[in-house]
Amino acid sequence: MTGGRLTFEQAAKEAQLLPTRPDNETLLRLYALYKQGSEGDIGGEKPGFFDFVGTAKYEAWSRLKGTPRDVAQQQYIDLVASLRG
Repeated sequence: MTGGRLTFEQAAKEAQLLPTRPDNETLLRLYALYKQGSEGDIGGEKPGFFDFVGTAKYEAWSRLKGTPRDVAQQQYIDLVASLRG
């Protein structure tokens, strides 16, 4: 990393190596920001009622609909950096 500044791809790798596991709300935020930053707005069907994890992920990502990819990527980088300590 040059200058200590993470790229989106580096942040994705760093997120897998965090010293402590974030709480579920933070994990959902990481997931949603990553998906918005890498794929853009959500598409497809909402998971079934009994797919609690899938539904939570879908809803977290759908809340970011309309957020530009570059903004989501920067928010993701900032969140990973803050979790690294």
